[in-house]
Amino acid sequence: MRRVLYTAAEAEASAVHEEWGSLAWKASANIGNAEGLTLGRVLIRRGHKNPRHTHNTTEEVLYLMRGRLRHTLGGEEYVLEAGDTLRIPPGVYHDAENIGEEDADMVVVYASGHRDFQRE
Repeated sequence: MRRVLYTAAEAEASAVHEEWGSLAWKASANIGNAEGLTLGRVLIRRGHKNPRHTHNTTEEVLYLMRGRLRHTLGGEEYVLEAGDTLRIPPGVYHDAENIGEEDADMVVVYASGHRDFQRE
């Protein structure tokens, strides 16, 4: 039987904490509660940025819930405010820098249950 509940405590226990912020995965094929997507919550601390990277096999959609980000997508830059949504095509290198006065909190969704990740 497929897993239907993945608790907040489970997600927090398996969260990845880095100097720049954290990633907490909520749904994916690896967790066992979703086949066709990956869902996560990402926090980028004030004054920090995540490493430049790409996802070669899937697009990503980012929804910024709180904060302000400068997101570099390929050769373009976008400033995101709370409530903004950004689509990142597969194979495009990107990163996000927190340029706001508070931690940036976002939801990320990938169009695959298996998210790939490659640093530049």
